[in-house]
Amino acid sequence: MAQSLIAPFGAQHFSYVPRFGILSTYSPTACGLATFTAALADSLTARGVDVRVVRIADDQPSTESLVVGELVNGDPASATAAAEMLNRADIALIQHEYGLYGGLDGDEVVQIMAALRVPSIVVAHTVLKHPTPQQRSVLERVMALTDQVVVMSEGARQRLCDGFVVDHRKVTIIPHGAVLPATTDVRHQDRPSILTWGLIGPGKGVERVIDAMTSLKDLTNPPRYLIAGRTHPKVLASQGEAYREALGAQARRLGVADSVSFDAEYRSPAAITELIQAAAVVVLPYDSKDQVTSGVLVDSVASGRPIVATAFPHAVELLGSGAGTVVAHDDPDALVTALSRLLTDPHAAGAMATRARELAPAMAWPVVAGTYIELAQRLVAARLAVA
Repeated sequence: MAQSLIAPFGAQHFSYVPRFGILSTYSPTACGLATFTAALADSLTARGVDVRVVRIADDQPSTESLVVGELVNGDPASATAAAEMLNRADIALIQHEYGLYGGLDGDEVVQIMAALRVPSIVVAHTVLKHPTPQQRSVLERVMALTDQVVVMSEGARQRLCDGFVVDHRKVTIIPHGAVLPATTDVRHQDRPSILTWGLIGPGKGVERVIDAMTSLKDLTNPPRYLIAGRTHPKVLASQGEAYREALGAQARRLGVADSVSFDAEYRSPAAITELIQAAAVVVLPYDSKDQVTSGVLVDSVASGRPIVATAFPHAVELLGSGAGTVVAHDDPDALVTALSRLLTDPHAAGAMATRARELAPAMAWPVVAGTYIELAQRLVAARLAVA
């Protein structure tokens, strides 16, 4: 360890900022986890933290300055090397998602964690409601080996504590971070827009909104529906653009093609924030009834726009205070009613936007990064206290 902490474990202030070793996907990989890790790493670095990323390798090599090595799934020697690179930091931050690591349900990550000599934090991005026995076993072994488990919502914490064997004292909630807009000014358009954004693929529920457009086109000022984002790389590799093409065909069949558009342009986080702010309504019509973490949801709330979402757990939790409207997955009339209300009732839309802006400060990446630093300091101090 580079130097000791001058404050005892449990104190609120430490003079030493631990070095972070992060195991995750990372740029140029195009996925939500890589985006999350890049935003967190940048925010940690901005606060003076030495960050080193061990990137999970794919077909695209990384030239990012924070990347110190790559993990090749299926290679035991690479797993050993990855653990050693993480051991050169003061704290290991392990991103966990099924399908991320090699082996059955990603069980190769257990080998890496068993070889760690530094304290570790596992960020559980997915907590399944009905895991298979193997999925349950992998996550329980990971949680047994780590010093702390981070989830991003109360629903995720409850599901983890109720459905898995885990020391409840290890589980803490740190919200998903978001880029806050530089201004609260909204660019009003002559024709209002409904926005769905993020990586596109089956399960996003875009079909629901295209169906709703057949009713919304009769409004006095009919909206446009923009689906912004590239096709998810895994979907693109296995299915090509079949999903996107099927959505276009649906819009043409229903006679709303002139009001539905697709934009696959890559955008920086700041540009995404501008896109969200230009929307009259953001809609998250996801098929999932189990999703306990959604970065798209958090970014949309932080951008201060009214939101309509299907009733997946994170939306129910985050929008319940008035920042949006939640509708049942199988109730198309409710979706039309919710969207129509926000497009035609400025008071209702403004109240939701105001509530969203009130929630935003706690989601800012600098605040989230600060919470990770404080957690890391406590874990490092606790390890030193028993060394």
